[in-house]
Amino acid sequence: MSQSQHSRCVLITGATGAIGGALARAYAAPGTHLVLHGRQMAKLEALAEMCRQQGAQVTLSSISLTDDHALQRWLADVCAQQVPDIVIANAGKNTHPEGQGTLEPWEDVQALLDLNLKTPIAMVQHLVPAMQARGSGQLVLISSLAAWHGLPTTPSYSASKAGIKAYGEGLRGLLAPHGIGVTVVMPGYVTSPMCEAMPGPKPFEWPPERAANVIKRGVSANRARISFPFPLNFGTWWLAVLPAGVSQWLIKRLGFNHPGFNHPGDLPRD
Repeated sequence: MSQSQHSRCVLITGATGAIGGALARAYAAPGTHLVLHGRQMAKLEALAEMCRQQGAQVTLSSISLTDDHALQRWLADVCAQQVPDIVIANAGKNTHPEGQGTLEPWEDVQALLDLNLKTPIAMVQHLVPAMQARGSGQLVLISSLAAWHGLPTTPSYSASKAGIKAYGEGLRGLLAPHGIGVTVVMPGYVTSPMCEAMPGPKPFEWPPERAANVIKRGVSANRARISFPFPLNFGTWWLAVLPAGVSQWLIKRLGFNHPGFNHPGDLPRD
């Protein structure tokens, strides 16, 4: 069924994760068409019902985001109905070394890079031509505070988030003349069942609703970067600007050199 040209279309991947679900609820309103993707269909259906009760129209998908042919077909179908106004590439995963001095399993690294880095870039490739033809759109790429400096606890995760941060920053300048905004989001700790099950401290932890509201406001203002919470962002930002030797000494002193220590953004978003 074709969508009204006057409705707003918001596409969110990883909608059954903590941030993704909170974003779906934050955007749910009359006159909004939500396109939600998630792997947990029962949870996705429950989220869709909540969003419909708030007046939104909802379309669901559980395709494999790392299957480029399936991804291309899905996004082509979405655009044939209505080109999304806002696309939030939120789906992601994490991996870490299984012990001190060991590398992350290669299969896990490949799966992480496919979902965290390649999938958002593939989504951009498939969606931007339709946004350019319309002359507007907003792409939202989810990075992490772990992107400021690679952490020994999760080097591959840090690399994927630093990569998507750099990609989004470059993309913003490239697409601005076409009326397309690009926002990079760098969250810290956000409450979820998975987060609560993990050992270790979680400084400045935010509820997902607070994170979603901050993201929504920043996206509405077409901010280049949305990073939170401030104290943790300020601290991790220094790791990027200090001499590398100093930053690595600080990381070791703070305990981030031991596998299993929680780090900013260590949350699966499916």
